[in-house]
Amino acid sequence: MMMIKMYLCYSQESNLSYEPSFCLEFVLELLIVSISRMIRNVVGCESSCEFDTSNVVWIENLEEFPLTICRLNKRFSGNNVLTVGYVMKPSRVEDFAKRGVFPLCPTQNGLMFVPLVSKLPLSSQLKDVDIVLHKATDEILSIEEDKLTFTQNMQELQRYLDQHQDLCVVDPLNNIYPLLDRLEIQQVLLGLLELNSEGRYLIRGAHFLKVDNFIEFNFATGLADAGLSLPCIVKPKVACGVSDAHKMAIVFRVDDFKNLSVPLPAVIQEYVDHSSTLYKFYVLGEKVFYAVKKSIPNADILTKFSNGDDLKPLLFDSLKSLPTTESIIVDSGVGNNGTTSNVPIDLKLVTDAANWLRRRLHLTVFGFDVVIQEGTHDHVIVDVNYLPSFKEVPDEIAIPAFWEAIRNKFDSKLSK
Repeated sequence: MMMIKMYLCYSQESNLSYEPSFCLEFVLELLIVSISRMIRNVVGCESSCEFDTSNVVWIENLEEFPLTICRLNKRFSGNNVLTVGYVMKPSRVEDFAKRGVFPLCPTQNGLMFVPLVSKLPLSSQLKDVDIVLHKATDEILSIEEDKLTFTQNMQELQRYLDQHQDLCVVDPLNNIYPLLDRLEIQQVLLGLLELNSEGRYLIRGAHFLKVDNFIEFNFATGLADAGLSLPCIVKPKVACGVSDAHKMAIVFRVDDFKNLSVPLPAVIQEYVDHSSTLYKFYVLGEKVFYAVKKSIPNADILTKFSNGDDLKPLLFDSLKSLPTTESIIVDSGVGNNGTTSNVPIDLKLVTDAANWLRRRLHLTVFGFDVVIQEGTHDHVIVDVNYLPSFKEVPDEIAIPAFWEAIRNKFDSKLSK
């Protein structure tokens, strides 16, 4: 098998100023030189062809290419440019990359992004990296009895980070662990009560209850003690990273808990009537953005959907088949009584909650969902997640804020 060596040529004496097209020119030059090299090998004119190799970078493996580009861009752009090494599942990388989130060329605030790949030694890649960005939940193999098992690549990264505490990480693994456990994050949200004051709406987490067994638990007493009433929404305690973490159910009768197929242990959560309106908030450093989406309808609509007296649990995967008002109308012929909420969201209140969560969780980039309860107008946080896609926010607004959050995280760590 022939090893094809690739060359990247540049002039150390060129004194070029950086331009956004510079990276593309390098790529084109790389391809031209590589093709020329292969042609000379094939026709056997290697010894007779003149080729200056004094300024040649040798690449043994195609996976080295992005990091090589970053090294050279950093050499030409100065020490103020930082390299961000990222690790997450390919589909997420593709989604971010299509939107221009991970450029190889420096951003306006001096960030370059390079994938950390499993085919190359991790330690050699991290020597050129200033910041590590990860979506560790993409790298979970299993969660059993609160024991978390990551992929081999993530375990290696974790060991490296433990040994190099000075390396900036967005965000440290210990900081994201509460978001992997729905029970733990519900307990964190109890602390929101300290934000509440006279004359403003209440912001809080949903009422909740943990169950380990659907057969033996006394639901009639347990639900009442937890301040819960039917219907309730039942979610796995494990929040993400495994295949059935998003398998949920809405339960209308106590008797239906015993045959429920939601994975155990589970968290039973208050079902909040919210006029089918969900507010998705994104925290990017110190900036907070939000988008409005259609959501699950009120309980009375769900009751009609469940065929009146035959109130079977409504099973769904929250990543695929969230039952919105429109889907219920189409599927069952129920009239549309799920009107959109007329209560405006209190952005100051939710922004205060976002900042409280950022300080409490020590996270740089995260998201959470808010619904406004009908009648009381309580602002209820029903979900919190790490490193969301934030694609509901226009790219021209969200992406620069994302870059700024990462840069500020590095600068903040450097100043300590």
